[in-house]
Amino acid sequence: MTDNDRAESSDDSRAVPDGGVASASQRHQDTDYLQEEVNLLKPSTPFMRDHLRIIWTGFAIWAVIVFGPVTLTKLAPGVMTTPIPVLEFPLHYFLMAIVAPTGGLLLSLWYVRKRDALDEKYGIAHGGESE
Repeated sequence: MTDNDRAESSDDSRAVPDGGVASASQRHQDTDYLQEEVNLLKPSTPFMRDHLRIIWTGFAIWAVIVFGPVTLTKLAPGVMTTPIPVLEFPLHYFLMAIVAPTGGLLLSLWYVRKRDALDEKYGIAHGGESE
């Protein structure tokens, strides 16, 4: 093999067969995620990019759940303040009292499942688990 086929170094024991560019899984295995700097606009690792995508998606959903009924009440007060036939409460009250807390709980369940899937994808084990 030529030097172009494999990158070797006296202090680096791993040989990378792709011309010196480590694959994503090799970079993941060599990265200490607790010591990496987190930049919300330019994440430094694939794990951080995927995790921030989950966080920003969850934030957008949360903003709609929390601020949606308030905004709709401001834009269409007639519709939002008339009592709904089933419970005889105004629609905006029902949305804020029932839908918003339920949406928050469902959003937290969604985040837990997405984060567990992300940890499994990148092979991250938690302290209580044996490796």
